[in-house]
Amino acid sequence: MNRNNKLTDTELVAKVQGSVGDAGDVGDYEAFEELVKRYERRIYGHSLRLLGNKEDAEDVLQETFLNVFRAIKNFRGDSSFSTWIYRIATNNALMKLRKSGRVEVEFDDEFPNIDPAKGGATVSYIEGPGDALIEKEVLAELDKAVKKLPEKYRTIFLLRDVEEFSTTETAEILDITESAVKSRLHRARLSLREGLSKFKEGAVGN
Repeated sequence: MNRNNKLTDTELVAKVQGSVGDAGDVGDYEAFEELVKRYERRIYGHSLRLLGNKEDAEDVLQETFLNVFRAIKNFRGDSSFSTWIYRIATNNALMKLRKSGRVEVEFDDEFPNIDPAKGGATVSYIEGPGDALIEKEVLAELDKAVKKLPEKYRTIFLLRDVEEFSTTETAEILDITESAVKSRLHRARLSLREGLSKFKEGAVGN
């Protein structure tokens, strides 16, 4: 029976750290594997949205867990484990993106975490009177608009409104100030709202 799946991230990290030897070898593989199981889909999805390429996203996923494996003995818990691993993953993804020299990137047609049926902060900023349900066409247009955002705004939007990290956590992940997070998120949302407004006007006109 796997009892690790009932443990918190903090408890799992403690189990892994308790079995780390002087050489840095992680002995409690089951605890570490549970952490991988909890985060691999999320980290892959986040990387895919940033990079737009499945192979690159898979590379970032592998690099991230390798980094975590090597550095977990030094994790002090000053921030949550989720914030820490997303910081590693985001840095890896942005490094790969910048090395490629791409300014605008292609994404898969999927944007799975943006699901109006589930509610949450992801789409709340475009909701208003009469907008209780967002049609598929609007969701697809949101996807397109997100793809066009400059990297620093797209990254903020994905972390805050898709992954639903707090302003403080997002600032920690990106190593920027909270005011910078708020400013960039505001600009990203304005840009997306403008794009969606034009789409709605065009849809009505048709």
